[in-house]
Amino acid sequence: MGKLQDEFNGYRSRMNERVMATANTNIKRFFALDTTTYAEGALNVKTKEMLGLVASMVLRCDDCIKYHLDKCNDEGVNDDEMNEIFMIANLVGGSIVIPHYRRALEYWEEIRGGVK
Repeated sequence: MGKLQDEFNGYRSRMNERVMATANTNIKRFFALDTTTYAEGALNVKTKEMLGLVASMVLRCDDCIKYHLDKCNDEGVNDDEMNEIFMIANLVGGSIVIPHYRRALEYWEEIRGGVK
């Protein structure tokens, strides 16, 4: 893992542990709903992660973008597919998505082992 990925995953893990240690039942249910939503169903996991990434970019959530980039990589999304995902997010979200696109590309390149 690269520096960006280590920092993000370390922070996310630490804070998820804190959240679960202090969360009420409704928060725990919400986290469980998020997990089960991305499970295999009528749509496969890869498709759901790609959809999650587009939605996260349009909503401009950098943490969500990083999470879905990691998951897309785990599901075998390749660079050509990722470029189409980025294009859809920019088209739907407009120019305000461009700064998030830059950071997403930087993170994706780190995941993939550098610029190809």
